[in-house]
Amino acid sequence: MREAVAAVLDKIRPSLQADGGNVELVDVTEDGIVKVSLKGACAGCPMSSMTLKNGIERLLKQEVPGVKEVVNV
Repeated sequence: MREAVAAVLDKIRPSLQADGGNVELVDVTEDGIVKVSLKGACAGCPMSSMTLKNGIERLLKQEVPGVKEVVNV
């Protein structure tokens, strides 16, 4: 599952980088929790929680079976 999650994050990354941010995959647990670290402009952005839930989490749940939640660590 980690490889599939990393592939989806690679699709998302250019959009984040266009705004000065980035996302780093930290861990994928056996129970479907994806841990990421938002970097750059995303780290301090007040909209980062919406980006995380409505963007990254939504896409990961659509494309990777077994993903339950995405959390920023």
